[in-house]
Amino acid sequence: MKHSFQLSVTPWVILGAIIIAGALSVLLILGLSLAESRPQSGEIPAIITVIPAPTMPPTSVLLYTSTPEITTIEINGISLGKFVQIAGTGGDGLRLRAGPGKGFAPLFLGYESEVFEVKDGPKFSDGITWWYLVAPYDETRSGWAAADYLKVVNVELEGSSP
Repeated sequence: MKHSFQLSVTPWVILGAIIIAGALSVLLILGLSLAESRPQSGEIPAIITVIPAPTMPPTSVLLYTSTPEITTIEINGISLGKFVQIAGTGGDGLRLRAGPGKGFAPLFLGYESEVFEVKDGPKFSDGITWWYLVAPYDETRSGWAAADYLKVVNVELEGSSP
């Protein structure tokens, strides 16, 4: 006995085959894309929640300290606020320097008998006592001078009462 089959290919069979092939292609593409996004070798992705650390509220602390008393140092009659005159240079004048010491650059030459006000000092360098002087008539004429060539003078400024 012989059976014979006759296959007939109709347009419905072709359409069904195309739909099944398309569905299998979509499933294959989805499966591959999901496989790439999954962790490898059994890794489980961690879900992290960041919780900010607690902070202390700012506090104000007031420290009360006593105001130190300013002590005025006086050497050979020279102290802050006094007026001095360049003396003892034999007419050569005195170099006023950028800092208290012979290693500082001279800024200008103060003339014999020129008067300055003492604004800072004393500083001790090179075995010399140094005072910072400012000319009362021109504040640009200022610098450090050696005390050995300074003499205290009494000066009355215009507009000041005795």
